[in-house]
Amino acid sequence: MTLLLAAAAPCLAQAQAADRIVGRWLNGKGVAIIEIYKADDQYHGKVVWLKERAYPSDDPKGMAGRERIDRDNPDPDLRDRPILGLVIMRNFVFDGQNSWSKGRVYDPENGKEYRGRMTLTSPDALSLRGYVGLTVFGRTEKWTRVKE
Repeated sequence: MTLLLAAAAPCLAQAQAADRIVGRWLNGKGVAIIEIYKADDQYHGKVVWLKERAYPSDDPKGMAGRERIDRDNPDPDLRDRPILGLVIMRNFVFDGQNSWSKGRVYDPENGKEYRGRMTLTSPDALSLRGYVGLTVFGRTEKWTRVKE
């Protein structure tokens, strides 16, 4: 029994380290909270709070006061999806050393999807890099954990 527990301990520690990313995070601009969750050994994120749920009165596309939707999505069939509840991060896998990679990040502000990499720089600070092709062709946003 002791041998079995000793063999399982590294796997349990790895799973606990991977799950440290789970929780709610305020994005770098401070306008949205994204909930990162685990499903099928991968990590995903959805928008659970918006500072401005509706478009402003000076909206250039004439949608003042209406709920924010995925209006810039390249797929016309998806443009009516509400931003609130939208999955914008998917398929991240833990690769050790406080890092998650191989994911995809969707930016509803421009309708584009990017490759993604996340690094937990401290228990309450997350660095999210979205990029095209090589990681040098992208940008990084710093997120802050939201305390429950």
